[in-house]
Amino acid sequence: MQFHYQTRDVTGHVLNGDVFAGDERQAIAKLRGMGLTLISIEQAEASSFLNWKPFERRVSKSEIVYLTGQLAIMLDSGVPLATALNGLSEQSPNPKLCEIISDIASAVEGGDNFSTALARHPKQFDRTYVNLMRASEASGTMPLMLERLAEMTRAEMETRQKVVGALMYPAAMLFACIASSVFLLTYVFPKLKPMFASRSLDLPTPTLVVMTISDSLIDYWYLYSAGAALAIGLVIFGKRQQWGRRMLDACVVRLPVVGSMLRKVSISRSLRTLATTVNADVPMLDALKLSGRVSNNIWYEEAWTSVADEVMSGRQIHQALDGNSLFPATLLQMIAAGESTGKLGPVLNKVSDYYDREVHQSIKTTTSMIEPLMVLIMGALIGTIALAMLLPIFKLSGHVG
Repeated sequence: MQFHYQTRDVTGHVLNGDVFAGDERQAIAKLRGMGLTLISIEQAEASSFLNWKPFERRVSKSEIVYLTGQLAIMLDSGVPLATALNGLSEQSPNPKLCEIISDIASAVEGGDNFSTALARHPKQFDRTYVNLMRASEASGTMPLMLERLAEMTRAEMETRQKVVGALMYPAAMLFACIASSVFLLTYVFPKLKPMFASRSLDLPTPTLVVMTISDSLIDYWYLYSAGAALAIGLVIFGKRQQWGRRMLDACVVRLPVVGSMLRKVSISRSLRTLATTVNADVPMLDALKLSGRVSNNIWYEEAWTSVADEVMSGRQIHQALDGNSLFPATLLQMIAAGESTGKLGPVLNKVSDYYDREVHQSIKTTTSMIEPLMVLIMGALIGTIALAMLLPIFKLSGHVG
C-alpha cells in the first residue's frame, strides 16, 4: 500500500513524500525509523490500471451533500443512526453510494463509531468530514454538525462552479483563437502562396514572417504535436509530485488577473473549515492542519502547518501568521481581535463570511477583466494573420491598376 506523508526532520524542515508499507502502522514505523517526526499520513488513492473501472459510477459531491442533509434531518427527528443509514442506502439511485452507506451502517451496527466507519471511505469522506463528526459525537451535536457540513460543502461546490465558470470562458476563447490561427496558417495561407510566387512580388515583412510560421507548422507538425503532448504530460506528472505541485501552485497564485482570485479562494476555503472546526471544539492543532489541507494549494497547506507548529510552541495564531505574504494584514488584525477577546469562533465565522463575499466579488471582477482582454488578444492575433494575407493582395491590385 502507498501512503502520502508529511513529516519534520531533525532540523525542523517539513518533508512531504510517499512511502510503501503493508498498512498504516508499518508506514509510521518506517518513517520513525528514518528519524522523522510524523505530522500527517494518509493512504494514496489506487491508480493501478488493474483497479481502473471506467464504467463504474462515481459518488459526486452533490450526492454527499444530499446524503449529509438527509441524515441530519432524520437524526434530528429522532431516527436511530443505523436505521437512518439503512433507509438512505435503499433510496440512493447510485449503486456505489448504496454500497458505501450499507458498509457504514453495518460498521455502526457492529459497534463502531460513525466517524470510524466514515474513515473507511476516504475518497468520499475526507479528514475534515471525519474529524468534525468525531467532535460532534463527543459533544452530542451530530445533527447540527451534519447540517453545518452540508452547508459548508454546498458553499464550496458553488464557489468551485463559479471559479470554473470564470475560467472556462477564457479557456474556450484561447482554444478558438489557436484553432482559428492553425486553420488559417495551414489551410488558407498555403493556397495563396502560389499566387504570390507566380507574380514575383516583393512580399512585405509581416507576410514573410507569417509564411515562415506557416511552413514550419506544415513541415514539422509532428514536432509541435509531440511538444504539446509532452507539455501536457509534464503538467499531469508534475501535479502528482511534490516539486511539481510547488512549482504549479506558485505559478497559479502569481498569474496576472486570475492569481488574486485564486489566492482568495484558497484563503476562503481554509477559513471556512477553520471556523467550522473551531466552533465544533476540534483541537486547535488539528483544526489548523485540516484548514491547510482543504486550501488546494501546497504553499497555503505548508503555511497552515507551520502555524500549527508555532501555536503548539505557545504563540497565538495571528502571531504565527505575521510576516507571511500569503495572508493579508487585515486577516491578521481580525484574528487578533478574536483571540484577544476570547471569541475566536464567532470572529472566524464573520471572517469566513467576509472572504466568501470577497471571492464572489473577485470572480465577477476577474470575469469582467478577462472578457475584453481575450477579445483583444484574439483580434490582434487573427488580425495579424489576416493582414499578412491581404497586404500582398493589395500590392498586387496596385500593380494591376
